[in-house]
Amino acid sequence: MWVMLPAEIARRDPPRDDPGVEGNRRLTALTAVVLLLLLFVEGATLLALGPLLPVHVFVGMLLLPPIALKLASVGYRFVRYYTGAGAYREAGPPPRLLRALGPLVVLSTLALFGTGVALVVAGPGTGGLKGLHKLSFIVWAAAMAIHVLWHLEKLPGAVAAEWRRRRPHGGAGKRALALGLSLAVGLVLAAATAHLATPFRHHGGDRIERDH
Repeated sequence: MWVMLPAEIARRDPPRDDPGVEGNRRLTALTAVVLLLLLFVEGATLLALGPLLPVHVFVGMLLLPPIALKLASVGYRFVRYYTGAGAYREAGPPPRLLRALGPLVVLSTLALFGTGVALVVAGPGTGGLKGLHKLSFIVWAAAMAIHVLWHLEKLPGAVAAEWRRRRPHGGAGKRALALGLSLAVGLVLAAATAHLATPFRHHGGDRIERDH
């Protein structure tokens, strides 16, 4: 939050003589690392959601543009592969497990963050949305655990290759710009909506913490 999306890191490495395929792989990997760090912070706020609710809302809003970037990167590979682009076809599809899991990862991600945004905008007292948010979190956490564990081993290599600017490294500046812009937009969005957490604190932060 993938329709069967190719995983961002296929079973075998993409062709090394195609900068487009390799660049897509690196952009997806870099975005994934940033998302993992932010999701760790977001998950940590659940340990004391009452007092940390402003942080939870802030980081949740900050996550939205990087998530959109990752969906766009993976979606681009999906389109290129299934429209028959030679280099992407040569790179190959992901394993069947990930192809089957992909739609669930996408849909649960959209459900989790969609209900989260709706809950914050609607304000306290939206019990139905809160229930949907919790349910989508359970499904998302299970799907993401498999997704992340499968790709975790290859993430350091993709990030290290980008850091060392190994060939083919065309578009490294554009990838950095895309990721930086997504974080900048996320920060603006998070700052602009930070006040939406206030009614929940006034509504009863202790009760919110118990509910989670």
